[in-house]
Amino acid sequence: MKNNIKELRAKYDLTQDELAEKLGVSRQTIISLEKERYNPSITLAFKLARIFHCQIEDIFFYEED
Repeated sequence: MKNNIKELRAKYDLTQDELAEKLGVSRQTIISLEKERYNPSITLAFKLARIFHCQIEDIFFYEED
């Protein structure tokens, strides 16, 4: 699944560590999300949407290969 977490994180001037702390996850989780190696749980997706003041579908989008 594609995402724009890195762009949103930059827009909100957050480091990977800061975002990880806000979400209660490790920095490695943020790295994996940004590199699209990991799809988040629905709970984590909702937390990201709340932090970035947007809807989940504004962060994540599916593209068929």
